[in-house]
Amino acid sequence: MAKRIFVTGATGAVGSTLVPLLLEEADNFVWLLIRAESSEHLKIRLEDLFLFWNLDKEQEVSARNRVIALQGDADLEKFGVSESVYAEISSQCTHIIHCAGVVRMNLPLEVARQHALGSAKNVIELALACQASGNLQKVEYVSTVGVAGRMSGIVPETWITQPRSFHNTYEQSKAEAEDYLHQQIELYNLPITVHRPSMVVGDSKTGKIIHFQIFYYLCEFISGAKTHGLLPHLKDATLDTVPVDYVARAIQWSANQPTLTTNKILHLCSGPHLSMQLTHLQTLVRDKMREFDTPLPAVIAVPSVFFTFLLRAMMPIVSHTTLRQLKAVPIFLDYLADRQIFGNDKTADLFLVNTGPSLPPVKNSLEVAITRYLQSKSDKNKHS
Repeated sequence: MAKRIFVTGATGAVGSTLVPLLLEEADNFVWLLIRAESSEHLKIRLEDLFLFWNLDKEQEVSARNRVIALQGDADLEKFGVSESVYAEISSQCTHIIHCAGVVRMNLPLEVARQHALGSAKNVIELALACQASGNLQKVEYVSTVGVAGRMSGIVPETWITQPRSFHNTYEQSKAEAEDYLHQQIELYNLPITVHRPSMVVGDSKTGKIIHFQIFYYLCEFISGAKTHGLLPHLKDATLDTVPVDYVARAIQWSANQPTLTTNKILHLCSGPHLSMQLTHLQTLVRDKMREFDTPLPAVIAVPSVFFTFLLRAMMPIVSHTTLRQLKAVPIFLDYLADRQIFGNDKTADLFLVNTGPSLPPVKNSLEVAITRYLQSKSDKNKHS
């Protein structure tokens, strides 16, 4: 059955991987909400997406006939589109997929709230309008496992209602957005699935991702290359990662399974049994860097408090790019100190029983993602 799908965040890591999957179904029609400064900028950003998708000629012709790019913003009322466009979407849309998000950990809380909670309110408003028109079948909402904040133990695949503190404003604002969604679902019986990915990395087979994000900065950090080998003790800390193609396929699958997934929370992550220890990730990263002839100092592990002191002393003497990356390090240290574990048994069982996507082998996915990143850096250096 043909779907008419409204997608936010199409230029982000998850959205850019998801849209081609949605277009695999020949009758699907997709509106893409894209931030742009002008109509010309909108065209450029759409062409960048097609370049990233690298479709064959027949697929591209078909896709161009079924995609409409809209200049707008998920944070703005009615997404910043015209009344006529909003009315058209409200009267025709069957599926809403909200992937948009600003993944910055240190924004002022009110700014972070506008991105997370503000956009969630806009999604609900559109969902209610589509429901009133009689067309709404499903809403897919991309959140984050970070909504658990500093919650101890295994984070459950349920709404989290208990009081808790947070590592940063990104987590807090996303948690507040989920609280709002929970209220609206109960009030209006909306068919919503919440997807909570962990740290997203590149495609499990190719390493491809539209932007190199937090994971790759973390890899640079734990390699010791940016800190002259000085690093905090990693001890037994683990990192939960998930390849972007698994997240995208889970969302696509969920959209096609409304009776199975409505009002469920899906944890799209490695989970407690497969998350990689940071010491093992460090070895993997350094081995891959050596393959690309990257000079690496010997690692000198020091207590975290001492490392933080050294980090502050180091900041005035490093390059602007390295400084930007090092400023994120305290956020990593704070996040990793909690030893958080994200449960995913219910999600894995749901996928297994109902032929959903299966999580690719974690170590293999990370090897591919890191290799793609280092190759990209190498190619960039050759052409600079």
